[in-house]
Amino acid sequence: MSFISSDEGVGSARRRRRLAVSVKQELRELRTQMALLNHQVSSQIGLKDVDLDCLDLIGKHGPLSPSALARRAGLHPATLTGILDRLQRAGWIIRERDPEASDRRAIAVRALPARNSELFRLYSGMNASMDEICAEYDERELRLIADFLRRVTDAGADATADLTGE
Repeated sequence: MSFISSDEGVGSARRRRRLAVSVKQELRELRTQMALLNHQVSSQIGLKDVDLDCLDLIGKHGPLSPSALARRAGLHPATLTGILDRLQRAGWIIRERDPEASDRRAIAVRALPARNSELFRLYSGMNASMDEICAEYDERELRLIADFLRRVTDAGADATADLTGE
Protein backbone atom coordinates (compact mmCIF):
# COMPACT_ATOMS: atom_id res chain seq x y z
CA MET A 1 0.00 0.00 0.00
CA SER A 2 1.34 3.39 -0.99
CA PHE A 3 0.99 6.48 1.14
CA ILE A 4 0.98 9.88 -0.50
CA SER A 5 1.46 12.85 1.74
CA SER A 6 -1.09 15.63 1.50
CA ASP A 7 1.70 17.95 0.27
CA GLU A 8 2.37 15.62 -2.68
CA GLY A 9 -1.33 15.48 -3.50
CA VAL A 10 -1.59 19.28 -3.39
CA GLY A 11 1.52 19.60 -5.56
CA SER A 12 0.10 17.15 -8.06
CA ALA A 13 -3.21 19.03 -8.20
CA ARG A 14 -1.36 22.33 -8.75
CA ARG A 15 0.79 20.84 -11.52
CA ARG A 16 -2.33 19.46 -13.20
CA ARG A 17 -4.09 22.85 -12.99
CA ARG A 18 -1.02 24.57 -14.43
CA LEU A 19 -0.86 22.06 -17.26
CA ALA A 20 -4.56 22.51 -18.00
CA VAL A 21 -4.08 26.30 -18.07
CA SER A 22 -1.09 25.82 -20.37
CA VAL A 23 -3.16 23.67 -22.75
CA LYS A 24 -5.89 26.35 -22.86
CA GLN A 25 -3.31 29.07 -23.50
CA GLU A 26 -1.74 27.05 -26.31
CA LEU A 27 -5.17 26.46 -27.88
CA ARG A 28 -5.84 30.21 -27.80
CA GLU A 29 -2.45 30.83 -29.39
CA LEU A 30 -3.21 28.19 -32.04
CA ARG A 31 -6.54 29.87 -32.77
CA THR A 32 -4.79 33.20 -33.21
CA GLN A 33 -2.08 31.77 -35.47
CA MET A 34 -4.61 29.90 -37.60
CA ALA A 35 -6.71 33.07 -37.90
CA LEU A 36 -3.61 34.97 -39.06
CA LEU A 37 -2.75 32.22 -41.57
CA ASN A 38 -6.31 32.12 -42.86
CA HIS A 39 -6.33 35.91 -43.16
CA GLN A 40 -3.19 35.77 -45.30
CA VAL A 41 -4.67 32.99 -47.45
CA SER A 42 -7.94 34.86 -47.93
CA SER A 43 -6.03 38.03 -48.83
CA GLN A 44 -3.94 36.13 -51.39
CA ILE A 45 -7.06 34.84 -53.17
CA GLY A 46 -8.97 38.10 -52.90
CA LEU A 47 -11.60 37.02 -50.38
CA LYS A 48 -12.64 38.19 -46.95
CA ASP A 49 -11.87 35.95 -43.97
CA VAL A 50 -15.55 35.06 -43.53
CA ASP A 51 -15.75 34.13 -47.23
CA LEU A 52 -12.93 31.62 -46.73
CA ASP A 53 -14.68 30.23 -43.65
CA CYS A 54 -17.89 29.72 -45.64
CA LEU A 55 -15.98 28.18 -48.55
CA ASP A 56 -14.44 25.72 -46.10
CA LEU A 57 -17.87 24.83 -44.71
CA ILE A 58 -19.26 24.34 -48.22
CA GLY A 59 -16.28 22.16 -49.13
CA LYS A 60 -16.68 20.01 -46.02
CA HIS A 61 -20.47 19.75 -45.79
CA GLY A 62 -21.77 20.72 -49.21
CA PRO A 63 -23.70 20.95 -51.24
CA LEU A 64 -25.71 23.02 -48.77
CA SER A 65 -28.74 25.21 -48.95
CA PRO A 66 -27.95 28.85 -48.15
CA SER A 67 -30.06 28.61 -44.97
CA ALA A 68 -28.16 25.50 -43.80
CA LEU A 69 -24.87 27.26 -44.51
CA ALA A 70 -26.05 30.36 -42.61
CA ARG A 71 -26.85 28.17 -39.59
CA ARG A 72 -23.50 26.37 -39.72
CA ALA A 73 -21.62 29.65 -40.10
CA GLY A 74 -23.71 31.48 -37.50
CA LEU A 75 -24.49 34.22 -40.00
CA HIS A 76 -27.63 36.12 -40.87
CA PRO A 77 -29.03 34.96 -44.25
CA ALA A 78 -28.75 38.49 -45.69
CA THR A 79 -25.04 38.56 -44.80
CA LEU A 80 -24.59 35.17 -46.39
CA THR A 81 -26.08 36.37 -49.67
CA GLY A 82 -23.23 38.86 -50.09
CA ILE A 83 -20.67 36.20 -49.23
CA LEU A 84 -22.13 33.76 -51.74
CA ASP A 85 -22.20 36.49 -54.40
CA ARG A 86 -18.47 37.16 -53.86
CA LEU A 87 -17.60 33.45 -53.87
CA GLN A 88 -19.58 32.87 -57.05
CA ARG A 89 -18.12 35.92 -58.86
CA ALA A 90 -14.62 34.71 -57.95
CA GLY A 91 -15.34 31.22 -59.31
CA TRP A 92 -15.22 29.31 -56.02
CA ILE A 93 -18.83 28.10 -55.88
CA ILE A 94 -21.94 27.62 -57.95
CA ARG A 95 -25.56 27.84 -56.96
CA GLU A 96 -27.73 25.21 -58.57
CA ARG A 97 -31.25 23.96 -58.21
CA ASP A 98 -31.49 21.48 -55.34
CA PRO A 99 -32.87 18.24 -56.82
CA GLU A 100 -33.59 16.90 -53.31
CA ALA A 101 -35.87 19.80 -52.33
CA SER A 102 -39.63 19.70 -52.69
CA ASP A 103 -39.63 23.44 -53.45
CA ARG A 104 -38.51 23.81 -57.06
CA ARG A 105 -37.03 27.23 -56.25
CA ALA A 106 -34.65 25.79 -53.66
CA ILE A 107 -30.97 26.02 -54.44
CA ALA A 108 -27.86 24.28 -53.19
CA VAL A 109 -24.40 25.80 -53.00
CA ARG A 110 -21.51 23.66 -54.17
CA ALA A 111 -17.76 24.32 -54.15
CA LEU A 112 -15.98 24.13 -57.48
CA PRO A 113 -12.90 21.88 -57.24
CA ALA A 114 -11.09 23.64 -60.10
CA ARG A 115 -9.67 26.26 -57.72
CA ASN A 116 -8.58 23.84 -54.96
CA SER A 117 -4.98 23.81 -56.17
CA GLU A 118 -4.68 27.49 -55.21
CA LEU A 119 -5.71 26.71 -51.65
CA PHE A 120 -3.46 23.64 -51.46
CA ARG A 121 -0.50 25.76 -52.60
CA LEU A 122 -1.19 28.48 -50.02
CA TYR A 123 -1.56 25.97 -47.20
CA SER A 124 1.34 23.75 -48.34
CA GLY A 125 3.81 25.21 -45.83
CA MET A 126 1.49 24.55 -42.91
CA ASN A 127 0.62 21.09 -44.22
CA ALA A 128 4.31 20.19 -44.55
CA SER A 129 4.98 21.42 -41.00
CA MET A 130 2.04 19.40 -39.69
CA ASP A 131 3.38 16.28 -41.43
CA GLU A 132 6.77 16.79 -39.75
CA ILE A 133 5.18 17.33 -36.34
CA CYS A 134 2.92 14.28 -36.66
CA ALA A 135 5.90 12.14 -37.67
CA GLU A 136 7.32 12.71 -34.17
CA TYR A 137 4.38 10.90 -32.52
CA ASP A 138 3.47 7.23 -32.52
CA GLU A 139 0.03 5.96 -33.52
CA ARG A 140 -1.28 5.82 -29.95
CA GLU A 141 -0.22 9.43 -29.33
CA LEU A 142 -1.74 10.58 -32.61
CA ARG A 143 -5.04 8.89 -31.71
CA LEU A 144 -4.96 10.67 -28.33
CA ILE A 145 -4.21 14.05 -29.95
CA ALA A 146 -6.94 13.54 -32.57
CA ASP A 147 -9.43 12.57 -29.86
CA PHE A 148 -8.50 15.62 -27.77
CA LEU A 149 -8.87 17.97 -30.74
CA ARG A 150 -12.21 16.41 -31.75
CA ARG A 151 -13.53 16.81 -28.20
CA VAL A 152 -12.32 20.42 -28.01
CA THR A 153 -13.94 21.10 -31.39
CA ASP A 154 -17.21 19.59 -30.13
CA ALA A 155 -16.99 21.75 -26.99
CA GLY A 156 -16.50 24.82 -29.18
CA ALA A 157 -19.53 23.88 -31.27
CA ASP A 158 -21.60 23.44 -28.11
CA ALA A 159 -20.44 26.82 -26.76
CA THR A 160 -21.29 28.45 -30.08
CA ALA A 161 -24.75 26.87 -30.08
CA ASP A 162 -25.28 28.13 -26.52
CA LEU A 163 -24.39 31.67 -27.57
CA THR A 164 -26.55 31.59 -30.68
CA GLY A 165 -29.48 29.98 -28.89
CA GLU A 166 -29.56 26.89 -31.09
